[in-house]
Amino acid sequence: MIAQPGTLAPASHTAERDARAINAGDGHVRPSEIAIGVVIGRTSEFFDFFVYAIASVLVFPALVFPYVDRLTGTFYSFAIFALAFIARPIGSLIFLRVDEVLGRGTKLTIALFLLGGSTASVAFLPGYETIGNWSAILLALFRIGQGIALGGAWDGLASLLALNAPAHKRGWYAMIPQLGAPLGLIVASGLFAFFLLSLSTPDFIEWGWRYPFFVAFAINVVALFARLRMVTTPDYTALFESRDLEPSRVVDTLRSDWRNIVIGAFAPLASFALFHMVTVFPLSWVVLFAHEDAAWFLGIEIIGGFVGLLSVAASGLLADRFGRRSLLGASALGIAVFSGFAPQLLNGGGTGEIVFMVVGFALMGLAFGQSSGAVAANFATARRYTGSALTSDIAWLVGAGFAPLVALWLASRFGLLAAGAYLLSGALGTLIALGINKELGRRIS
Repeated sequence: MIAQPGTLAPASHTAERDARAINAGDGHVRPSEIAIGVVIGRTSEFFDFFVYAIASVLVFPALVFPYVDRLTGTFYSFAIFALAFIARPIGSLIFLRVDEVLGRGTKLTIALFLLGGSTASVAFLPGYETIGNWSAILLALFRIGQGIALGGAWDGLASLLALNAPAHKRGWYAMIPQLGAPLGLIVASGLFAFFLLSLSTPDFIEWGWRYPFFVAFAINVVALFARLRMVTTPDYTALFESRDLEPSRVVDTLRSDWRNIVIGAFAPLASFALFHMVTVFPLSWVVLFAHEDAAWFLGIEIIGGFVGLLSVAASGLLADRFGRRSLLGASALGIAVFSGFAPQLLNGGGTGEIVFMVVGFALMGLAFGQSSGAVAANFATARRYTGSALTSDIAWLVGAGFAPLVALWLASRFGLLAAGAYLLSGALGTLIALGINKELGRRIS
């Protein structure tokens, strides 16, 4: 049975009523409290993301695909990496239905346990030498599980934060969910760097790489309780019942807002393309072609992550001063310029790599910091929850899902300049999307 607008289905009444009773004394939910839940939730998701991404470069080619050369093995790893982005919209469709029938708290619990379970399962993955091609099949299944769970983990907290933000600080609050990306990268890179420096290569490939995946499950449990604390508060429920954050039917949302969804998916294309060009792709390049120490480059990525943190925060201040649309356009232009000399920097040794990462993360933070705001603000409140979820899924699929695979293939075949051209195409996609959609510009200015 589907719940009517403004109500929860009977199946969810008991559990969610009890959860709300526990939190009933908490009073009004302040934006600062919502922000904590948002940051914890997004950090856990991005930590899972980066743990898998780093292992795709450092572990899976040797463990799962030892029968091919290292470059081909990395191609195979990146192909499996993309499966989560393909599965993510499917997860959204499944869990939006769960949301309607069982309630948001139940949906979030199932999704985060699926995410943590899929991630932790990778830690037990046998290699090709043990089970042959079943190793790659299991890895693909776990990755699909991650993608379905990520689609279901959409909790509406970012939209709740935006709805509760003061009018003059909307840009500031829009950037808060994006802090999870650099935080997740810093922790994931630090863990892998620690094990790389502490263990021999055979020990790292045999068992050392598995520990970050165990940590991911623990972080997901913490994130689950933090997010449930927000989902089950009376004020959050009031917003849900007033239709501000109520899931709308997918078919109806697609029919009425397909243009917003398509344009919203392409508006953050530059930031999503650069996101992978400064995180996953350069690690694969320096390991495969520059033959540099992976722990050294992970250290550079940690530095870049801190720069990204500052830049994401700066995006909030700049968006409130100059307008979100203006900042997105300016950052896309900056990324377009950066694409022209980024290849030379990445191929310029240690100093060039540091400059590449610092400049890249600075630009990425400015653009990525406001990408969630661009997605959410383009929908009427009655369709914001479902529309934002679908738009985010498509944006990640188009802008990020195949980015490491395509960039590495282009660079290996035509040189790093081709990877720069790929980044340029993302910047142009954002500029075109912002230019042709006057409604988007009106809403997010």
